[in-house]
Amino acid sequence: MKEYAKRFYTSKAWRDTQKAFMESKNYICERCGRPAVIVHHKTYISPKNINDPDITLNWSNLEALCATCHQHEHMCKNTATAKGLKFDDQGNLVKLWQLHPPKSQKETGKK
Repeated sequence: MKEYAKRFYTSKAWRDTQKAFMESKNYICERCGRPAVIVHHKTYISPKNINDPDITLNWSNLEALCATCHQHEHMCKNTATAKGLKFDDQGNLVKLWQLHPPKSQKETGKK
């Protein structure tokens, strides 16, 4: 957590907003349908907007995400790994298909 954001992320206002938002999404990742573990700000929090509740607490700027989708959001743009590789939740370097395996032909109904 960045130093300028510590006070916000430990505030009662954020904790209450985060909890209510996750409950409203049934703790389901809005991108992949897996269990959500974090509330992501679509417009990233910065020192310039940290005190703007339209950015920090507005539900239209929030998204419930699983750890993998949140990592993908923040790490894929400026990745420190080679293309097609990512770190999993345990810190192991793995191929992207291992994090999100393709559905089998049987699951997709394709032959």
